Amino acid sequence: MKENVEHPAHYIWLKDKCNIEAIDIVRHFDFDLGNALKYILRSGHKKDSSLSDKDKTIEDLEKAIFYIKDEIKLINNNYV
Repeated sequence: MKENVEHPAHYIWLKDKCNIEAIDIVRHFDFDLGNALKYILRSGHKKDSSLSDKDKTIEDLEKAIFYIKDEIKLINNNYV
């Protein structure tokens, strides 16, 4: 159970490729950009029993787009 919290498989797949986890990257960004990167990095890797793999990947990418658009709104409204 602890591994699912601290090192879930849909985030650590990158560790096998370049010895870094998603959290090591996203913690250096603000909320919106960190979340966008998080969803991009996990797209295609997280499973959801209620969605096909294709639909879950699309959902994660749509979440990334949401956070990118939110960041753009903040910039346009001088909140950043």
